[in-house]
Amino acid sequence: MTDSGHLEASLRPPVLTVKNMVKTREKGGVRFELRIPSLEVAAGEFLAVVGASGCGKSTLLDMLGLVLKPDVAEVFALAPRLKTKQGARVNLLSKPESVLSMLRRREIGYVLQSGGLLPYLTVRENILLPCLLNRYPIEITEEGAERIAEQLGIGDQLNKKPAHLSGGQRQRVAIARAMAHAPCLVLADEPTAAVDHLTALEIRDVFRALAREQRVALIMVTHDRNLIKGCADRSVTFDVRKIAPGHTLSTLVEGDDG
Repeated sequence: MTDSGHLEASLRPPVLTVKNMVKTREKGGVRFELRIPSLEVAAGEFLAVVGASGCGKSTLLDMLGLVLKPDVAEVFALAPRLKTKQGARVNLLSKPESVLSMLRRREIGYVLQSGGLLPYLTVRENILLPCLLNRYPIEITEEGAERIAEQLGIGDQLNKKPAHLSGGQRQRVAIARAMAHAPCLVLADEPTAAVDHLTALEIRDVFRALAREQRVALIMVTHDRNLIKGCADRSVTFDVRKIAPGHTLSTLVEGDDG
């Protein structure tokens, strides 16, 4: 854990708050249950989620990304940058799909392991895609996209198609796209898994610096404990137990890898 980063984050109100959330998935008589007793992340904070395959990382991200509904939760709230009539915090449990869809589009950025870039669009067009979907003013978003691209070291690649980029460059474009529309929360699913270790460290560092500068809450999922050691402000992991034949319980707990 970085003490100064954690102390600074603890002084800011949380962007995301989860308490006593549960999601159960069953297939072929096998039951997997994920429990999140408590989870918070503040603006500008880098929270690492560390765990092996099958522990529930993807299920967790799907719920936080508002694409999968929890079975139950005591608290599930987001503090969007676009204020609502209800105030700074939005109770996600009580909102219809139309509101959740709007929040996904405007307030959440997502970085996939594969990058997920559209091959027929240029780097510039890929980065600007969330801004266009949100109908933000093009003159403002183009300037912001170019600035983010420069910060990520891809400012000279804007007119290229993804096929002409290296793996590391494609992931930087994916990061720029996730942050170009100024979301309050960015979720990154193994964003460095497809690149070499040195490139992974470089991507991690520029990602963290950009999130802190823009005061975006960053949640990064990884199986690589060495990648986030001494870098993340905090980390969480999973306590996975077989509690009965065909029934696995995975509980999110505080980690010690930050």
